[in-house]
Amino acid sequence: MERAVQPKTIRAWLVKAMKQGEYAQSDRLPPEKVLAEQLGISRTQLRDVLAGLEREGFITRRHGVGTIINHHVLDVTNRMDIECEFMDMIRRSGYEPGTAFVRSKQGNATETEAKQLRVEVGAPVLRVERLCTADGKPAIYCVDVLATAMIQKKYPAEELEHPIFDFLQAYCDVVPFMDLTDIRAMVADEALSRIMQIPEGTPILCMDEVDYDVEGNPVICSRELFVDGVFRHTVMRKKL
Repeated sequence: MERAVQPKTIRAWLVKAMKQGEYAQSDRLPPEKVLAEQLGISRTQLRDVLAGLEREGFITRRHGVGTIINHHVLDVTNRMDIECEFMDMIRRSGYEPGTAFVRSKQGNATETEAKQLRVEVGAPVLRVERLCTADGKPAIYCVDVLATAMIQKKYPAEELEHPIFDFLQAYCDVVPFMDLTDIRAMVADEALSRIMQIPEGTPILCMDEVDYDVEGNPVICSRELFVDGVFRHTVMRKKL
């Protein structure tokens, strides 16, 4: 086993170990004391990571029973309740990911965008359009919008080709903490039909998302459109 795992990689290491590593055939993780020693971290660090994994449903901790591995949850390909980069989402669904285009332009906030971002209607915003492909065919069309006032330094255009959250951290000094997403079905109009290469009127899944920082301030709003038949989206809900 790898020793002295860095805190930020503990979660990723444990998830991989439970999916396809040394715990893939186990129904429980080792006791906390043993696991912390194996990873070269404190039990406090480990408990923080385990608490996060339990919130996500990957494990269940029970006093006197131990840490149960929920393989049925780990086996889910794509979860709508867990943030995942588009390229990873496409790859997990069994396709080769790609990017058809990334376009950015300055504009002015619409009434809806202004309400989502808590800025004045007409305030300067940056819009980034992105079309991701699965095996070369359009799969996800996304439009990200953020107030230009958030951008703290000049950036080369190619920086916007990376995931938008990387841009937010590097050029806005912002790390999104949570998001609220409205999910609904819609049909492709003429413009979307042309972009996504599907017949006009085709049903598509629409996710309107607003991301917030740790203080509850909106930092970006996004519209994500998914071509039908490419993904299976699963939501995990715990019984309270």
